[in-house]
Amino acid sequence: MADIIDLGVAEIRDGFRGGQFSAREVADAFNDAVAGAEALNCFIVTTPEKAIKAAEEADRALAAGDVAALSGVPLGIKDLFCTKGVQSTAASHILEGFVPPYESTVSGKLLAAGAGMLGKLNMDQFAMGSSNETSYFGNVISPWKRNDGGNAPLSPGGSSGGTSAAIAAHIVPAATGTDTGGSIRQPAAFTGIVGVKPTYGRCSRFGIVAFASSLDQAGPMARSVKDCAILLEAMAGYDLHDATSLDEPVPNWEAGLSSDLKGKKIGIPKEYRVDDMPEEIDALWKQGEEWLRDAGAEIVEVSLPHTKYALPAYYIIAPAEASANLARYDGVRYGQRELPEGANLQEMYAATRAAGFGDEVKRRIMIGTYVLSAGFYDAYYTQAAKVRTLIVRDFDAAWESCDYLLTPTAPSAAFGLGDLSDDPIAMYLNDVFTVPSSLAGLPAIAVPGGLNGQGLPLGLQVIGKALDEQGVMNAGLALEERAGFTHRAEKWW
Repeated sequence: MADIIDLGVAEIRDGFRGGQFSAREVADAFNDAVAGAEALNCFIVTTPEKAIKAAEEADRALAAGDVAALSGVPLGIKDLFCTKGVQSTAASHILEGFVPPYESTVSGKLLAAGAGMLGKLNMDQFAMGSSNETSYFGNVISPWKRNDGGNAPLSPGGSSGGTSAAIAAHIVPAATGTDTGGSIRQPAAFTGIVGVKPTYGRCSRFGIVAFASSLDQAGPMARSVKDCAILLEAMAGYDLHDATSLDEPVPNWEAGLSSDLKGKKIGIPKEYRVDDMPEEIDALWKQGEEWLRDAGAEIVEVSLPHTKYALPAYYIIAPAEASANLARYDGVRYGQRELPEGANLQEMYAATRAAGFGDEVKRRIMIGTYVLSAGFYDAYYTQAAKVRTLIVRDFDAAWESCDYLLTPTAPSAAFGLGDLSDDPIAMYLNDVFTVPSSLAGLPAIAVPGGLNGQGLPLGLQVIGKALDEQGVMNAGLALEERAGFTHRAEKWW
C-alpha cells in the first residue's frame, strides 16, 4: 500500500472504512508531514490536537457502525475561514491574535461531516494577491523546482497558495480555498492539482473574511476531480446566515461523475488567445481539445467579445467592494490597535490601518475608495458594473452553441518569488483567464494537463453554466483521465 500521505480523500475514506488503517494512523501521518514541511511555510497555525481528536472520534464511530461522510479524513483550512477557538487572521497583521467565537459555515459543514483539521493555511493577505507574497506571515514556497538546476523559490500561486502548496507537497490530502478572481484555479495550475470554483452562492460566505462580496466563493482543492466532488458535496448548501446563498439542492456529484462527453459541445473562445501567449500554453490548449474530442465532445469556436474588458472591470469592482468591507478594521472592536500617545480617534484609525494592512491591501483600498468617491463613481464603478453585465450576456450567448468552455487556466507556469513584486499590472494579468467567469458567477475547474520545458505544471480550465458543477467536473474528469498527470514535486524541503 502507498504511504498514507500519498492517498487522496476517497482513498483515505475507503481505506479507513475497510479497516486498512485507523483514522488515528492517518492523523498521525499527516501531522508528521506538516511538521516536516515547515520550510514551505504553508501553515500559519497548526492544530495537530484537533486532527487527533477528530480521528479518535472517527475510530469510535467506525466501531459503532456510524461513520460520517468524511470520517477519518484530515483537511487543511485556508486562514480566510473563521474557525471557532482557533486564530483566524486572513494572513494579516491587523487580525493577528483574533480567535473567533464562531465557525464559518463551510468549515463547520466539513467538521460536522467528520473531517479533522490539520491547521490554518497561509494565503495572500485578505486574499489579495496572485503569488502568496503578501502574507504578513511570510511567503509560501511552492514544493516545485525548475529542472534547469536553478534553486530560485517559486510561487505557489495565490491567494490560496498555502492550500495549493500543501496539497502538492502531500502534507494534506485536500483543503479549502476561496476564489474571487481565480484564487483557487490559478494556484491549482501552478502546483499541478485540481481546484473547483463553484457557482456563486453554492457555498455559504458566512464566516469567510470578506474581500469582494459579489465575487468571493469557497471551493475545494485536492489532487483529483473525484476528491473535489466529495468535498464540494460536504461544503455546499443553503445557509440562512448568508443572503447570497442559493436555495438549491446539493447533488451527489461524486456518484454523477462520468468522463463520457458524447453529445456535448465544447466552446473555444477566440478572445482567449492573448498576445505573447507562451507556445507551451497554446500547445496544451490544443491538446486539451483533442482529449475532449476523444471523450466524445464536439469542438466549436465561440466568441466572448467583451473579454478584453473583464480584467479592468474586475480591478474596479473588487477594490471598490474591498474598500467597503475592510472599513470595519479600525482598531475599535477587535484585532490590532495602534494608539499613539495623545492621539484622537481619527489618528488612532489612521495609525492602526497603516500598521495593520500590507502594501497590496492599502493599494486596493485606495483604488476602491477613489472609484467610489463623488465625481468618479459614475465614471468608473458604474461603467465597470455595466461591463460586467455585458460579460454575463457574452456567456449566455455562448451557451446557445456549446455546453462548456475550454481555456488555459493561467498565462504562464509558476514564476519565481519576487519576479513580479514590483509590477502590480503584470501580477494582475495572471488572472486574465479566470476573472471573466468570476464576474459572471459561473462554475469552473482547473485540471493539470502536463509540464512545461522547465518541468513545471500547466493547467487547463473548464467553465460551465450556472449550477452545472456536475458537467464541469465531468469535463474535468475527461481531461484528467487523458492527461494522466501523475507528476509530483521531488521532496527538497
